[in-house]
Amino acid sequence: MLGVLIAALDDPAVSARVLSALDGPDLSARLAAASQADGRAPCEVMAALVRHFLDAATDEQFVQLIGIMNRAEDPGLAAVRAILSATLPEGTA
Repeated sequence: MLGVLIAALDDPAVSARVLSALDGPDLSARLAAASQADGRAPCEVMAALVRHFLDAATDEQFVQLIGIMNRAEDPGLAAVRAILSATLPEGTA
């Protein structure tokens, strides 16, 4: 299920729904700032961050992510939230 979500993140409509579902104004502001700084659409930045995290994550990071997903009602959404929280620059909001 996470794979399907990740594959769909390039779609601005899916990305907007994910951001809305995250219910995180801080994450949205951080993503908007990163998007503006990078000159790409927020959905592109979100997709790139999530994919890069999954490509480069250490074993410990994967174990933490799996733990987060196991405790969540919506594991895919929880994974995206955790990844964005970990990868978006803090001071850009």
